[in-house]
Amino acid sequence: MSEETKNTDVQEVETPVVSEQQANPEQFLKEFNWHNYEEGIDPIEDSKLEEFEKLVAENFVDTLNDEVVDGTVINITDRDAIIDINAKSEGVISLNEFRYNPDLKVGDKVEVLIDVREDATGQLILSHRKARVIKAWDRVNAAHDTGEIVNGFVKCRTKGGMIVDVFGIEAFLPGSQIDVKPIRDYDAYVGKTMEFKVVKINHEFKNVVVSHKALIEADIEEQKKEIIGQLEKGQVLEGTVKNVTSYGVFVDLGGVDGLIHITDLSWSRINHPNEIVELDQKLNVVILDFDEAKTRIQLGLKQLKPHPWEALDNELKVGDKVKGKVVVIADYGAFIEVEEGVEGLIHVSEMSWSTHLRSAQDFVKVGDEVEAVILTLDREERKMSLGIKQLTPDPWTDITTKYPVGSKHSGIVRNFTNFGVFVELEEGIDGLIYISDLSWTKKIKHPSDFTNVSDTLDVIVLELDVEGRKLSLGHKQTEDNPWDKYETEFGLGTKHTATIAEIVDKGATIDFNEDIVAFIPSRHLEKEDGSKLKKGDEAEFQIIEFNKEFKRVVASHTALFRAEEAKIVKQAAKKAATSAEKTTLGDIDALADLKAKMEKGGK
Repeated sequence: MSEETKNTDVQEVETPVVSEQQANPEQFLKEFNWHNYEEGIDPIEDSKLEEFEKLVAENFVDTLNDEVVDGTVINITDRDAIIDINAKSEGVISLNEFRYNPDLKVGDKVEVLIDVREDATGQLILSHRKARVIKAWDRVNAAHDTGEIVNGFVKCRTKGGMIVDVFGIEAFLPGSQIDVKPIRDYDAYVGKTMEFKVVKINHEFKNVVVSHKALIEADIEEQKKEIIGQLEKGQVLEGTVKNVTSYGVFVDLGGVDGLIHITDLSWSRINHPNEIVELDQKLNVVILDFDEAKTRIQLGLKQLKPHPWEALDNELKVGDKVKGKVVVIADYGAFIEVEEGVEGLIHVSEMSWSTHLRSAQDFVKVGDEVEAVILTLDREERKMSLGIKQLTPDPWTDITTKYPVGSKHSGIVRNFTNFGVFVELEEGIDGLIYISDLSWTKKIKHPSDFTNVSDTLDVIVLELDVEGRKLSLGHKQTEDNPWDKYETEFGLGTKHTATIAEIVDKGATIDFNEDIVAFIPSRHLEKEDGSKLKKGDEAEFQIIEFNKEFKRVVASHTALFRAEEAKIVKQAAKKAATSAEKTTLGDIDALADLKAKMEKGGK
């Protein structure tokens, strides 16, 4: 057989099969009778089988992997969409997964994920929703890594910001990342499609954070640098109030913001910037300073007006009276605004002639209109000190006439010290009562044991120091000293009947009256029969010591009968001395008995 004949035979046998498979491999594979092949009805040559498997590998999707593949809608029923993914069979997807796309039609390309390779009926189950999620996360991650700008749909408001749909994923848009300007109406953004930058992804919790502000910040920074490069200190610009805070006002200068600190808004003191400006207000400002590196601009508003001290009346001098409003109160004094931007300090010591330092709040409050006298005035340093007490005469001017030594007055207890009580006789006139001058009879450890703050006490002026502005007062001196009377009533040798009140260390005490508590030493408690007095026993006592200065009284019961015995001995001795020659044996015996009796009593 010639070579030409061989070629002809090969073409007749092999060419039709190969050309059919190669011409339309999908149709061939689709129409291939798998049942006859598996049952051995249609035998296939090994070479044909190898070529068949090669076609399957090249043209069919591997349903064992989890990759997202593209499919084509080939049919739509009432419930499902039939998708061709070039597999051995078509897949099914519920129409619920296409609710976002009501215009789905046959021929549309969709992304799918093989959810179940074969269900109970052998049907291939696909998922469009899962495929969208996987693809969406791939796109979000890619956008985060590359900085790509993405489109998102603002769905609704939430705490602290907005919820944005990005590729089908719900991302969080913080309120601070919506715009470079403060947002006043969040609802105005709901339902809008905007551009965003993915700024943060939490893979563990599947959270995505996006920012619209980040897209414009870069342009703004460049714009800021360009504007700041043209600025000069002292330059006056027009701006718009962008934000008002407790510490100052942010002003938009046309692409760059500057800050007017609260102290640079007005020459007068203000509590809050909103007293001077309001949002969206246009105003002229002066550039005080700026930092090109940090793109910070410090602005001033009050500097556009002359300093109030420069307009202060040149005729104003020390000693003049001025009126003003209390603007600030501190513990040490109050600041009075006598003219707009011109303040003077009234120190608390200049508010009253009183020597007791009190708080300024005791005299004035913020908003009060007061009159004061200028004490010092320094125009260069822009300082002024004022006084209120100078409006009234100094009470110490005629102190010797009003409060001479020995005069009696009433005063109010202002405060205590450990050694006495300060009493105010009038505004600016205070005196001290030493603790020893509070009572004639009571032993006082601390003044608070005797009186209370704000109590009224009668006093006597004991000493007066005009130069030192000091008064020494006494309260007990307003009454006669009862110890002058007690000195006679309870003098040495006087006898009184009383009851033992308490048994104490080394003796006992008796109360003769509310002022006098006498002490009886133990050896002076002995009765004539040798026993001792006990608590509650009533007996007669003799005063054996009386000290008015130290208020000390000592009494004795024993001295009563011992004094009587001593008297008898003394009389007998005297009688014996005058009539020694007449002494009888009986007299001597009587004296001997008396001596023995006294000795027995002493023991």
